[in-house]
Amino acid sequence: MSMFCYQCQETARNTGCTVKGVCGKPDVTANLQDLLIYSLKGFAAVISESGNSDRINDATGNLFTESLFMTITNANFDDAKFLEKIREVCDAKKHFAEKYNVDYKSLGGAASYVFDKNSAQEKAAGVGVLSTENEDIRSLTELLIYGLKGLAAYTHHAQVLGYSDPEIYRFIAEALALTLRSNSAEVLTDYVVRTGSVAVTAMALLDKANTETYGNPEITKVNIGVRDNPGILISGHDLKDMKELLEQTKGTGVDVYTHSEMLPANYYPEFKKYRHFVGNYGNAWWKQNEEFEKFNGAILMTTNCITPVKDSYKDRIFTTGMAGYPGVMHIPDRAANGSKDFSIVIEKAKKCKSPDEIETGFITGGFAHNQVMALADKVVAAVKSGAIKKFVVMAGCDGRHASRNYFTEVAKALPADTVILTAGCAKYRYNKLDLGDIGGIPRVLDAGQCNDSYSLAVIALKLKEVFELEDVNDLPLDFDIAWYEQKAVVVLLALLSLGFKGIRLGPTLPGFLSPGVAKVLIDTFNLKGITDVETDVRSITA
Repeated sequence: MSMFCYQCQETARNTGCTVKGVCGKPDVTANLQDLLIYSLKGFAAVISESGNSDRINDATGNLFTESLFMTITNANFDDAKFLEKIREVCDAKKHFAEKYNVDYKSLGGAASYVFDKNSAQEKAAGVGVLSTENEDIRSLTELLIYGLKGLAAYTHHAQVLGYSDPEIYRFIAEALALTLRSNSAEVLTDYVVRTGSVAVTAMALLDKANTETYGNPEITKVNIGVRDNPGILISGHDLKDMKELLEQTKGTGVDVYTHSEMLPANYYPEFKKYRHFVGNYGNAWWKQNEEFEKFNGAILMTTNCITPVKDSYKDRIFTTGMAGYPGVMHIPDRAANGSKDFSIVIEKAKKCKSPDEIETGFITGGFAHNQVMALADKVVAAVKSGAIKKFVVMAGCDGRHASRNYFTEVAKALPADTVILTAGCAKYRYNKLDLGDIGGIPRVLDAGQCNDSYSLAVIALKLKEVFELEDVNDLPLDFDIAWYEQKAVVVLLALLSLGFKGIRLGPTLPGFLSPGVAKVLIDTFNLKGITDVETDVRSITA
């Protein structure tokens, strides 16, 4: 066993990748990710030892969120970037300890770790997941850490737009430090639940950052065809990168298309004013190898969801932010009060031919909470009249496994009086189906990116208020959620913290849940796995 990783849904045999990640990361990269998490725990322990977590400033908080974000599945495959970040964390820990008189070397363990590039691999091999022997404690610890990774991603997106909450940074450091000192299932469970609650705060902060910066998403028909100009395809989740790219491509003759989780950028008023913003190209992240070849132009990966890059387009793909891949040009971070420089991406695009057309038509989205609340009277009337009998939340992630066809078949099988609420790239399993509408209300309401699952929770809580219900679980609402990586983990924890029960999760329950921890979630929250289409649709519509 040269590595061990089971943080994503596609982990080998749903037990763990031990030679190479199914995602494509080599064992060396996996181990360096473990060492980065270990280093962060050590820094968190030093902060805890200082006795005052208020000493975490924005720079330190951002170091934590960036480091956690880098280790999310399909975010970064570049070993050099991980070594650089581990050194940065260890240097920051040393400076913090010196400033606040903490003798970190005497603390032992992760707190005393000093980065040495020559011995990093050897150290990394001994600090991974399996270094925690007890299966249930290991499961709870990893559930907490994966929740923190998702929390860090959403917090980082808000921070990029100038929105931050020091309480989130303090919680992340506190929770990481806890994993070094607690073997109590009760304490770890408490922090897992608290992670969900803090995630609600983080997603609300990001929603505020996005909408105050770019406007509230609007109902939008998004073009999925192409034009004859050369193009840039932008993927990932970073809306600030999207804005800066659109601004820098004005008047260049280069068109811009979104891909995968960047699709919801089409819904924001701020981006609609750019005439060279064409629409969306392609589908979910896992089809990128095929679709990137056909796009022909330059490709910009802004966050996670990059897969191993093929030589056929390696010379025209670029990464930025927390994304990275060996041998791929990386666009540096923006200077303070400045913008990223995408000129090299634009120049590459100018030399490329226009995209091959892979489909035509339009898909409709933009149903974030503000837009749905504007339709509230119409929605409530449809529920009261019986025209809408059930809402089904089918948010989350897409993936490669054929078993995910289940979600397409469920969408097809749901009766015509059912409305699907969605967010995240799971929508690509059914957002191009012709499912019709109910009195003018589309049967698929797309709220946006995975973080916009917050919008779905806001909508549900508002409906609870409108119908004067005591419990949100009394709503005509069911959950049939797909998951893949750690942002989906924290969305699940957020929903549980808000009181939602009976969530159906697939295509498998997480491999990192031990039988004991899975039983607690099942007994406490009625969490359940998917079964088959006929059985689950019967249960949803009961």
